[in-house]
Amino acid sequence: MQRKPPPGQIHTMLLSSALLLTACQAPDPSDAFDSDYSPPRTSYGDPDLQGIWSNAVITPLERPRDLGDKEFLTPEEAAVYEQERLAATNRDQRPDNVATDVGNAYNNFWWDSGDNVVATRRTSLIVDPPDGRIPPLTAEAERRLESDPGFLGRRAADTFANFTDGPEQQDLMTRCIQFGSAGPPMLPSAYNNNYHLVQTEDHVLIINEMVHETRVIPLDGRAPLPKGLRQWLGSSRGHFDGDTLVVETSNFRPETAFRGASENMRLTERFTRIDDNVLLYEFTVDDPSTFTRPWTAQIPSVRVDDLMYEYACHEGNRGLYGILAGARAAEAAAEAD
Repeated sequence: MQRKPPPGQIHTMLLSSALLLTACQAPDPSDAFDSDYSPPRTSYGDPDLQGIWSNAVITPLERPRDLGDKEFLTPEEAAVYEQERLAATNRDQRPDNVATDVGNAYNNFWWDSGDNVVATRRTSLIVDPPDGRIPPLTAEAERRLESDPGFLGRRAADTFANFTDGPEQQDLMTRCIQFGSAGPPMLPSAYNNNYHLVQTEDHVLIINEMVHETRVIPLDGRAPLPKGLRQWLGSSRGHFDGDTLVVETSNFRPETAFRGASENMRLTERFTRIDDNVLLYEFTVDDPSTFTRPWTAQIPSVRVDDLMYEYACHEGNRGLYGILAGARAAEAAAEAD
């Protein structure tokens, strides 16, 4: 069963000029949660992080440049932002431009990208560096970008037509192998933002609703995989640091480059239950060959009393078949002309 259809074009929006000009004192993010909260425990004593959690928020990964050093929104600003963002991304507003209309794909009913900013009212999911943005690329990464413009993983969908000799040239999402939002790290997406966390005494399982990926993370102190053995989702090892589950992942494949990171990226994720209904998810990207410094993002995930549904991508990969068949038809037409 497929919960949502394949993704279409996702729109972004900056805050309105009125919101940007509003000056105020930044709120204290600690006010959002009880600092004395103690999580429940499993029968073997570990913090109980189990359940279905959702990271559906409309806060952007990076702080819009127009906001400068503004780290937090006031409650009033957050309400304005939420209303404007939801209005701007409502796919039931069908434009007259045919290409834009097709880009919007199916109507608003099928989208589920959240309707609130994060509880701390931060202006970005990135909490470090202080400017709320991904650090600059290193000189090595700039050279990679020059030789391979697609390595950042931000190629627009309409450029895929230039890579249609075979399925191997398509990106992993088109081939239904791996979606960047499913992680690791896990980021909010257009829909299917739920993940199910299951614990045993020596393993943690994270089941993503998007593309139904399941990560099996040992907690038994075993050694990492050899450097030469690389996996789509990397190789993860976990341990508890007080009330926090720490998951360290390496051995990524070069094709799964997150935000342009190399296969040598080291990812550290932290899961901390800070409320009965809130699991604080934090990740740090460390890749000296790509970014001039490590960077960290934070998402308070909320508990969901719902079911997880299988995401079937496109059955039989007919979408990819259509891309390649269309390219062959276009070539035949060009040859006939």
